[in-house]
Order: sequence, then C-alpha cells, then structure tokens
Amino acid sequence: MLNRLKIALVHDFLNQSGGAEQVLRQIHNLFPEAPVFTLVYNKNRVPEDFNSWNIEPVGWSQRLPKMHKWYKYYMPLYPTMIEQIDLREFDLVLSSSYLVAKGVLTRSQTLHLCYCHTPMRQAWELYFDYKHGYTKSGFKPKRELFKFFYPIVLNYVRMWDRLAADRVDHFACNSLTTKKRIEKFYRRESRLIYPPVNVGKFRDVAVSDGDYFLCLSRLVPYKRIDLAVEAFNRKGARLIIAGDGPQIKHLKKAARDNIEFVGRIDENRKLELMAGCRALIFPGREDFGIVPVEAQASGKPVIAYGAGGATESVIDDQTGILFPEQTADSLLEALQKFEQIEFDPDNAHQSALRFDISTFARNYINWVEEKADQFFS
Repeated sequence: MLNRLKIALVHDFLNQSGGAEQVLRQIHNLFPEAPVFTLVYNKNRVPEDFNSWNIEPVGWSQRLPKMHKWYKYYMPLYPTMIEQIDLREFDLVLSSSYLVAKGVLTRSQTLHLCYCHTPMRQAWELYFDYKHGYTKSGFKPKRELFKFFYPIVLNYVRMWDRLAADRVDHFACNSLTTKKRIEKFYRRESRLIYPPVNVGKFRDVAVSDGDYFLCLSRLVPYKRIDLAVEAFNRKGARLIIAGDGPQIKHLKKAARDNIEFVGRIDENRKLELMAGCRALIFPGREDFGIVPVEAQASGKPVIAYGAGGATESVIDDQTGILFPEQTADSLLEALQKFEQIEFDPDNAHQSALRFDISTFARNYINWVEEKADQFFS
C-alpha cells in the first residue's frame, strides 16, 4: 500500500538538534524519498546528515528579517506560515509536531497522521511557566512589552491550535504524559509509540568514572536548569552543563566555579560526556525526554524530577532516582540518596533497550500501514 502513495513529511522547525529531530530522522529513514516541509531551515544548526535531505522551508518565512535568530518572536505568524505549505499533490502527510506542524492544510483525499511530541507547551501545559519565565530577566522595557503582548498572542494561538488539531486524521504520541495532554486539550485519542534511541551507539562507548555530574539540555526556562545550578552551587560538586539557549547568560551569572558550561556539543562529545559522568541531572518536566534514556543506554543513572516522561523511562532506585518536588532542596536530597546507592550499569542499559530505534520503527510503520489501509481501502 505505502509504496503506491506520494508521501510528505512536515516538521515545525529545522534549526536545532533535539529529541524531536531524532524522531524525525527515524521517520525519514522509513520514507527517505519523502520531502520534508518546515517553517525554518538552518543548515548550520541541524545534524549534518539532514542537509542531504530534500528539505523545503516555507518560502516567504525565510525572507523575514533575521528569521533564523528571531524566529520565536514571529509566533503570531506561525499559523499563517504553516498553512502556506502546499500539500495538494500528496496522498499521505506525516507530521512531527510540537508546535504547529499538525495544522497543515490537506485535501479530503489525503491522510494526515501526526506524531505529537506534545500539544503546544506555551499555549497549554506550560503557559504560566513560559509567561513568568520570560518576564523575570532581561531589559525591563522588553519585559513589560512581553508581559502585555504574551497573553493576547497566546489567546489567539491557543484557539487556532485547538482547531488545527481537528485537521489531523489520527494522532500518535511519545508518552503517557503526552497522551493525557492530547485527551485533555484536543479531546482526541492517540497511539502510544515511544520515541527512538540508538541504544547500541551509547553502549559501544567505553564507560569511564568521571568526577562530574552532567546536564544536557537546551537552556530554556521550562527545562529548569536553574534548579541544577542552585543545587550544585550549594553542594559544591562538579557539574557540566552542555547546551545553549536564551537562559545561558543568566545561568552563567548565577553559577559558581564548580559549574562548567561547554555550550553546544556534537554527537561524539555527547557520547564522551555521557560515558564519563557520575549521573545525568534532569530537573525539568518533559513530555518524554530522550536524554535520560541515552544516559541509561550509556550505563549511567539518572537523577530526575519525578513527573512527566521521566517516570516512564527511569526506574526509581534501580536506574536512577526520581525526586518528588521541583526544587533545589528536593534535588539535593536526591543527590545525598544517590551517594548511598550502587547502581548497576547493565540494569540501566537493559532498561534503555525498551526504547531502541528498532522498536520505534516497527511500531511506527505498523501504525502508518494500519491507518493507510483503513483510509484508502
């Protein structure tokens, strides 16, 4: 069935490398001839192999002033931008969406399947986190403008997002956490398909015993890297923070000398840091969170906030520690508990195998084939 269909992939942004982009890579591996449509494409910010794909960004969005740098400020235009993607010639549209990709317009004869990483965080689950997080730092006049316009813009975006969800024929989700959000905000059912991790790649790197803990994350407010900085300022242990984002200046200013920022890192450096850390620190509440699975694939324990996707990937007291409150005090208590437990690297690796890329590929293609057979029969 699928080999007779003309297929298109849609992804929100191709200007960063995160968990959503890892999922997109595996979807593209299943359908390598399919073009990938997106709002913004920055070849210098995506994994190198992406640049060999047939990527088609929205034409006029690329011409907006400093779009690659200021793309977040263009949020009011996202709905209009995504609706300019012309998919009339395609039979099957596979969207990978954490923002607006699910809102593409398709014909009645086209099947649209959406792998939803989360309903738009800024508009729903984390609305107040984003609102307050972005108004606590920075130039005061800028903060006041943001505080005024943010509720107005997000009210409009939220209404559009709810209506856009109705354009999807069937949803898949990356975790039970996301499944509940889709039911709550969109009133839709979804198929649970855990995201892929190349477990073998991490297992093949020699494990070493470093003296540091590791945070690997985009530095944005909801990731709560500020909790890790506060806790390690007080503990005095060595912490390496890998990643960049709008909070980097604020976090560097707050951090003491025992905390090191290494910025954006490539895949080889990530493998090295994972293999050498004592444990991964994961203080945010994620929809799923691929990084904790990667740490376990490396044989390393995870110290994570006990909410969201971490509760599905980390086995408390066996492959890591889940701390109950999203506070520095709760994280410090977890660090003290960590010192009293001897974690087995093999247990961590075996746990990570539940999320291997082969499992994702099988579950995803089965879902697509099932829905395509129903739709086109």
